[in-house]
Amino acid sequence: MDRAAFERDGAWRFERRLTASDVEPLRLLADSRIGSRPGVRLAEEPQLAALLSPDGPVGAIAVTLTSPAARPVRAVMFDKTAEANWVVAWHQDRTIAVRERIEVEGFGPWSNKDGSLHVAPPFDVLARMVTLRVHLDPVDEANAPLRVAQGSHLIGRVAADRAGALAAESPQTACLAEAGDIWAYRTPILHASDRSLTPRRRRVLQVDYADFDLPGGLVWQGLA
Repeated sequence: MDRAAFERDGAWRFERRLTASDVEPLRLLADSRIGSRPGVRLAEEPQLAALLSPDGPVGAIAVTLTSPAARPVRAVMFDKTAEANWVVAWHQDRTIAVRERIEVEGFGPWSNKDGSLHVAPPFDVLARMVTLRVHLDPVDEANAPLRVAQGSHLIGRVAADRAGALAAESPQTACLAEAGDIWAYRTPILHASDRSLTPRRRRVLQVDYADFDLPGGLVWQGLA
């Protein structure tokens, strides 16, 4: 990969990183966890450990983009179907998952998402993170690829009502993929997703990675 291009644009496609035998168990996991919802947050998932570890096909990418200390700190599975065909407006991911609430300067507000404790950290925490999207189904223009605004991770924190306008000023990439491809992006990049134009599945395992500890006694939720 071109590391300089990744740091400039904020996104990069890693093709054919998972085999069919890697993908099929993840599809089954998605089907068992998501149901009719748009997505579900994962907690303890031992079957993901080998894939997400630093020497696994997913974790190795995080190591390449950060450092050997990279570890998964949050995971979500999504599926966009005819029954759950949602729109996501341009936005930044602005919260992290932690194990317990400890008041630390610069961290807040707090929220609870599917039973998982989240907090908005200072922007520099998000800027040091990387998010990997593991594609379990092919994604073309018709089934709502993620769209990212290149370079927007370098802008800093963006007010919600300014996200669409700032994305419109940036070159945009549609994150097309084959099953087994992995898209990586800097966690605070502006991104969006339209409604799918087809009933085909679009299952994705999305994992946030960090290679550093949080301050003040805060601890990443992680997957263990």
